[in-house]
Amino acid sequence: MNQKAINLTMPPKKAADKWVQESPKKTDDKMKRFTIDVTEQLHRRVKVQCYMEGKMMADVLREILEREFPAEKNAA
Repeated sequence: MNQKAINLTMPPKKAADKWVQESPKKTDDKMKRFTIDVTEQLHRRVKVQCYMEGKMMADVLREILEREFPAEKNAA
């Protein structure tokens, strides 16, 4: 089996903490968590694309869900 070696360097703890703290909060609404199963290939594609765009996976998936399920359609 051919395996590719990928060298990843962890950022210093201060830089990582700053990055997490600067993550934009989209709403003050209470957050809930989804758990879904996806193939390893799909997970890898999403993760790589998000990394290349400098985005967090959770933010991209929230954008997709908001686009597919806009609040106007569900308003009572």
